[in-house]
Amino acid sequence: MTRTPQLGEVRMIPLDRIEVLNTRERNQAVFDDIVENIKRIGLKKPVTVTRRSGVDGAEAYVLICGEGRLKAFRLLGETRIPALVVDATEEDAYIMSLAENIARRKYRPLELLHGIKLLHEKGYEAQAIAKKTGLTTEYVQSLVVLLDQGEERLLAAVERGAISINAARAIVGAGDDDKALQIALQNAYESGELRGKQLLEARRLIERRQMLGRSIGKNTPRRRSSVTTASLVRTYQQEVERQQMIVRKGSLTQQRLLFVVGALRRLIDDENFVTLLRAEGLDSMPKNLGDRIHRGSSR
Repeated sequence: MTRTPQLGEVRMIPLDRIEVLNTRERNQAVFDDIVENIKRIGLKKPVTVTRRSGVDGAEAYVLICGEGRLKAFRLLGETRIPALVVDATEEDAYIMSLAENIARRKYRPLELLHGIKLLHEKGYEAQAIAKKTGLTTEYVQSLVVLLDQGEERLLAAVERGAISINAARAIVGAGDDDKALQIALQNAYESGELRGKQLLEARRLIERRQMLGRSIGKNTPRRRSSVTTASLVRTYQQEVERQQMIVRKGSLTQQRLLFVVGALRRLIDDENFVTLLRAEGLDSMPKNLGDRIHRGSSR
């Protein structure tokens, strides 16, 4: 676990003596606003640095917080910047900088997950990570569990809002057993964790996870287990069940169609109803449906 840095004094530090360990890209419009604000009213908050020995033996610094302000000062032609000098090791400085970036920017999903994983590996507890990132402790704990399992595909889906974190954990807990996965999806549906599009997305995710693996970018199909008599029987039974479901759906659809056709026939036999349809410009219908209706109509 990293130790708490000791606060020091605010000093004017030469820009060329400050090294940025955890640099990042930033929104150009946001950066332009930083530059304009500093140019107009000055620096409101000093950057944070820690001391280190330079390659030339002179005192140097590692930036912990304030990369945007540092770059703005350089762009404005300044040579020194107000900095709060704290006592922290280089590892502490890197982790503090990482935590600061996570808290201050909108990361792409896997970038945020990588940052949380690194903080976890460096000894930060879920509660500390939650405090630094603005996430809940329970959410961070769940993310850490999924990260330890290498579930990048599920985690990316969680971060873009396709499925909930609890549903993702349920999928992981079911392992690779098809029956257990179906039970997990059913429980998630009944509890309200997966509804509508989320349920469909969860099914697609499970299929991709089974075919392509848990990690994103490693789209090598997983080697399937050898074919056995039991697996062939199970596949046959699943296909029979699928075909039976199609037959049941077809029968139900046919019954509904017959009901609709019968109802429309009775309505079309009503002269007042037909006159109303003509007045509203609604007296046309698909040819196939019209032929079926008029086949048994008295008109």
